[in-house]
Amino acid sequence: MSKKYDLVIVGGGPGGYVAALHAAKNGQKVALIEADHLGGTCLNRGCIPSKTLLRHTEIIESIQEAKEWGIETGELRLSLDKMRKRKDDVINKLRSGIAFLMKQDKVDVFNGLGIIESSNAVKVVGQDSEELLEAGKIIIATGSTPVVPPIPGLDSVSFETSDSIFDIKEIPESIAIIGGGVIGVEFATIFASLNSRVTIIEMADRLAPLEDVEASKLLEKTLKKKGIKILTSTKVERFEKAGEKVATVCTDKKGKEVVVESSTLIVSVGRKPNLSATSKLNLEMAGPFIKVNNKMETSIPNVYAVGDVVGGFQLAHVASAEGIVAANNASGELDKIDYHVVPRCIYTLPEIASVGLSEADAKAKGLNVRTEKFDHAGNGKSLAAGDTTGFTKIVYDEKLGEIIGVTMVGQHVTEMISEASAFMYLEGTVEEAAKMIHPHPSVVESFYEAAQNIVHKLKKEKKLVR
Repeated sequence: MSKKYDLVIVGGGPGGYVAALHAAKNGQKVALIEADHLGGTCLNRGCIPSKTLLRHTEIIESIQEAKEWGIETGELRLSLDKMRKRKDDVINKLRSGIAFLMKQDKVDVFNGLGIIESSNAVKVVGQDSEELLEAGKIIIATGSTPVVPPIPGLDSVSFETSDSIFDIKEIPESIAIIGGGVIGVEFATIFASLNSRVTIIEMADRLAPLEDVEASKLLEKTLKKKGIKILTSTKVERFEKAGEKVATVCTDKKGKEVVVESSTLIVSVGRKPNLSATSKLNLEMAGPFIKVNNKMETSIPNVYAVGDVVGGFQLAHVASAEGIVAANNASGELDKIDYHVVPRCIYTLPEIASVGLSEADAKAKGLNVRTEKFDHAGNGKSLAAGDTTGFTKIVYDEKLGEIIGVTMVGQHVTEMISEASAFMYLEGTVEEAAKMIHPHPSVVESFYEAAQNIVHKLKKEKKLVR
């Protein structure tokens, strides 16, 4: 006999488990199906393990820098086994926390592959059994998997993806990373600190090509200082075996052949939606992604979709926001997703964080904007910390002074970007940002200083007009 639920959610990542908890708090009887571990890619193979290892990277760099400050230690020894154990401990603690919340809110968790049979039935295929769940409504939150491009020779060599790299047993002597986007540059930062020889190969003309040009250039300059070799405007043509190594054969922008040999190869060129649960549904698609409206509804009544399967930002915090919207609508409460203010973070050293439009994007939309940049070299906290790399840049409407976008580069900017996000969400102006008292010394004063500079310039211009 099948079990009946108000809502069945397929996928236990940040979109799925947040939706489950929210719907349960809305009074719904909820089932959550997860084929692997709770937490999805973000917790188990993405955000959390990478940020744990990046914290190790930060400590390693701090120890090395401290020698110039009169703090000296003995020989630095690295243990990948202990680093992996700490990473696994963090993951297991967070998994247990999610499981506890599920139990506390009376969400039934099924471990198995979820297959949606119809708009009101989901089959759970476990290791030794199958079970059919009746669903009033369904949320698809099955996430994504790494893209493996059809490049000649890739199937004949050993390579890692973002899903497998954290399980390696030894620190590689050398690494070639295909893709200089967010994931690729974070991996480069981690392995360079572990003394691997790292090469990034990126087809675009710069790293992190979707971010502000100045931020991208500063990141590239800093990574090169760490000894990372960067090949931009470079296309991978094929892969070949080179003894125990992999030879990545490329063509640069001048058409010249470039060969990169490495002991480890990481392919990091993006992710594709996991549609394994939806093969029996005739869903309307938007390219490779499931098409949804602003209520997260699919083309089939009572079926919703959130997270990487719907495309867009493909960020964990966006998936969670979408999950809440879907859960509210599935519970009978009208809700709509708002993508106007979505912070984006890259956890390299230095970090990059941004929200809203860059100057180039704003001008491409025909907006009349200006920018103001404040370098962290003039920030007291950054100087005291010995890390003045970076800046804060505000993009603002030249007529109304409304903040259109903010880009930050430097230490702790992934924590600071929420202040800029709040100003944008509340349609704040640079005048308001310049009046808000900030703690001193703090790195976030750079946002305040940039706003102050804008106000002074605007006042000066008004005097000249008069």
